[in-house]
Amino acid sequence: MALEARDLVYRYPCGRRTLRYPGVRVEPGERVALVAPSGAGKTTLCRLLAGYLVPTAGRVLVGGEPLARVGALREGASPVQLLLQHPEEAFDPRMRMGASLAEARVAPGVDVVALRRAFGVRDEWLARLPHELSGGELMRFAMVRALSCGPRYLIADESTAMLDAVTQAELWGVLLDLQERDGWGMVLVSHSPALLARVATRQIALA
Repeated sequence: MALEARDLVYRYPCGRRTLRYPGVRVEPGERVALVAPSGAGKTTLCRLLAGYLVPTAGRVLVGGEPLARVGALREGASPVQLLLQHPEEAFDPRMRMGASLAEARVAPGVDVVALRRAFGVRDEWLARLPHELSGGELMRFAMVRALSCGPRYLIADESTAMLDAVTQAELWGVLLDLQERDGWGMVLVSHSPALLARVATRQIALA
């Protein structure tokens, strides 16, 4: 059930830039860091791996099957979930947080209430709008919503970079505990060598 990227090419609109990526393969239970200089296309690759972008050439596969583009699935949720660097981009600004969580396609056997407690999401936050919460509070919601879908892979693109060190440590501690318990794979991007040393089981150099 590996997550694979084969011969990926992505050409930006208007042809202003073309990115080519080496083969990427992530197995269940792995935590793989994508390492490259700024501007090398790490975020673009994360969006390709999660189905947010469609490659110009090449394929993204999960368990040997093509990954569907986000929004194209009629039933269930994508097996690859993406955590953005700016969690406010992941929520409808007009929708209260409880309603946003309720929209998630919850996987069988997943206890969303237990996930909320694990990530420290308070009950009173459910009635708030995204702009009424801090970045750290929104990221907690984003993590709960992503994992409630029962993904095979989680992609974290600088997802805690904007948070203070204490909150980062807390959230990564929860993620690692859940990942080791449930066995899903992870792809992460971070400019913090200390975080990569703590979290990643191996690294892939893109450039």
